[in-house]
Amino acid sequence: MTSHLRKERDSMGTVGVPKSALWGAQTQRSLENFSIGYEKIPIGLIHALALIKQAAAISNYRLGVLNEYERDLIVEAAISIAHGKHDNQFPLKVWQTGSGTQTNMNVNEVISNLASIASGNDLGSHKPLHPNDHVNKSQSTNDVFPSAIHISAAERITNFLLPELDKFINSLDIKSNKWQGIIKVGRTHLQDAVPISLGQEVSAWRDQVSNCKARIQDSLKELFPLPLGGTAVGTGVNTPPNFDIEITKEISLLTNLPFYSSINKFALMASHDGLVNSMSQLRILAGTLLKIVNDIRLLACGPRAGLGELILPANEPGSSIMPGKINPTQCEAMAMICTQIIGLDLAVSLAGSGGHLQMNVYKPLIGFNLLNSIELLLDSLQSCRVSMIEDMEPNRQKIHNDLQQSLMLVTALAPEIGYEKASEIAHKAYKENLNLRQAAIKLGYIDEIEFDRLTDPSSMANPHS
Repeated sequence: MTSHLRKERDSMGTVGVPKSALWGAQTQRSLENFSIGYEKIPIGLIHALALIKQAAAISNYRLGVLNEYERDLIVEAAISIAHGKHDNQFPLKVWQTGSGTQTNMNVNEVISNLASIASGNDLGSHKPLHPNDHVNKSQSTNDVFPSAIHISAAERITNFLLPELDKFINSLDIKSNKWQGIIKVGRTHLQDAVPISLGQEVSAWRDQVSNCKARIQDSLKELFPLPLGGTAVGTGVNTPPNFDIEITKEISLLTNLPFYSSINKFALMASHDGLVNSMSQLRILAGTLLKIVNDIRLLACGPRAGLGELILPANEPGSSIMPGKINPTQCEAMAMICTQIIGLDLAVSLAGSGGHLQMNVYKPLIGFNLLNSIELLLDSLQSCRVSMIEDMEPNRQKIHNDLQQSLMLVTALAPEIGYEKASEIAHKAYKENLNLRQAAIKLGYIDEIEFDRLTDPSSMANPHS
């Protein structure tokens, strides 16, 4: 087996690394020491780390601590990593050192070896670039790793999650406008209440999601300041003057996002409250989506023995034993994802409080849960929209029949005949299995014409229009 390995050296000695691997000794040690679980560092975080290496090389060259040849080698290798050309060279698990040092070094080692290939040197030779001395120049894992989480999360939220939320909101808006004229029974405490339009009901879902989008967008303000240039503890030791300003300017240019150098790097390195806040906004969105899909599956339950007000698209057979059964599967998938994200948020909240002195040592967990939640929400929003929301339809006949049987239309009589008499009408109709009109006429509290005028469902749903 040793014939398939090459010898790599780091500060602790030599270690055997697979001959074809682009990683080096420190990555290999992590593979052997932290063979825990199956969750790997998200590839988006790796790409963000590569972008930081690119920006650092450009900044270090400008500030005179790297030469042009070294800069170009790092930039070329970093770009190829950021573009996903070497994704299989980043095998490390989430459950490693709390700073993410091994993953930072994994990126450094791959860049070093790509430079070795480009310059005709052997893998593992550290020629012409050393992983620490050149690729990691002016950096520490302690400022680089949290910055990579900021960058990756901000990019995914801005470029993918927010646009998908816009599409989801638009789909609900289309349904809300289309269904404004469909008057139905409102429900509070899961009991019949006064009328509401189906469009009004959907408008609540639309605006709930819109509010969540605004909160998530607002949380980005805490992701744009970066602690780069703080190095080990926030002081900036081993960096040339103005490195922090130069590197964040470069990252802003590369991402087209308004990243800037944090005023107080100690705060962003000792704790990750901005990341915790972003995660909490995803959790609020998850709670909102969970409420919405639970509403939808309740309104769609049946079709014969439930509310049956919504007809959901039949995407697949719902049962292995009951022929013809159709289940609200998109609701169920979304509900599971939302429940998972609520749990992930708790872990991030605890991790965010787990720092000691100058560093939080839960960085990989925070990054994994946050980025994983963004991807789960992105995928589930698209799936729910395309496979359910856009094609769900109202069951107009069922809605009409239930509305005609509603006892809560009596609410409109209370201002005219008083609460006690209106209540008596409702109780009589319920006990004697009458409709409200029949009960009201029997009791003689109001004539037919006035009853019909006051209990018009459309007027009750839009009392001020």
